[in-house]
Amino acid sequence: MNEIPAKYNFTEAEIKWRKFWEEKQFYKADPLSKKPKYSIVIPPPNVTGILHIGHILNNTIQDIYCRWKRMCGFEVCWVPGTDHAGISTQMMVEKDLAKAGKTKHDFTREEFLKKIWDWKEKHGGIILEQLRKLGVSVDWSKERFTLDEGLSKAVKEVFVDLYKKGLVYKGKRIINYDPVSKTALSDDEIIYREEKDKLYYIKYESIEFPGEFLTVATTRPETMFGDTAVAVNPEDKRYKKYINSKVRVPLINRIVPVIADKYVDISFGTGALKITPGHDVNDYEVGANHNLEQIN
Repeated sequence: MNEIPAKYNFTEAEIKWRKFWEEKQFYKADPLSKKPKYSIVIPPPNVTGILHIGHILNNTIQDIYCRWKRMCGFEVCWVPGTDHAGISTQMMVEKDLAKAGKTKHDFTREEFLKKIWDWKEKHGGIILEQLRKLGVSVDWSKERFTLDEGLSKAVKEVFVDLYKKGLVYKGKRIINYDPVSKTALSDDEIIYREEKDKLYYIKYESIEFPGEFLTVATTRPETMFGDTAVAVNPEDKRYKKYINSKVRVPLINRIVPVIADKYVDISFGTGALKITPGHDVNDYEVGANHNLEQIN
């Protein structure tokens, strides 16, 4: 009989039982099972680095649900995988290249793509090994990467199906643009920072009321050349007579309407707001509601 060690070696025990679970395929889901089905697709961690405490918490909660459902008689399919993360992974590779004094421009497109795939293989492997060390009860036979050929094909099929149903259309949208990477960015990839700034006051000459002006306060005077309206709150008594009239944009002499919109904060600045749909997300929404032109 083997002697029981005085101190519990959790690393050795976890590796032993993890290997046993995987060899016996205890967590492999059977699609032909008559049991009620329960499935979770793991929110795929980005291959930009390694797992952090948030991943640990999230996967622990999922594991609890999956194990509980198995105990309740369900056929459980928990699908593991990793996400390519697009621009985020590219930025990590570029930072790594910068340590060697290089940029992506020192490589051909094919060479740079290979470096990104090499990064994925290295860090994606680390992430999957971390998940294994956590002892998560996923079905490893169904492991996926978001750029796997099968998944990419499925995305294309769904897109074509939505297009045929008239649910996909082409239109103009205001986007985030990274002048360094020269690409569009999603809202999730933007880090906002509040700053104290100056207010600039600009007078817009009234067309219907000669000699009168609507003064707007703005932190972005340089976007004036894209103005397509001046907005006021319909409840603001100061500007009621100007609603549906016209004003002249300074310097470029563009004639634009004065519109009424409850989006305007009466207490901020002068209560009159320049609307530049091509340069501001909120202005874009206001412009869409009033069918304003987008100028950039």
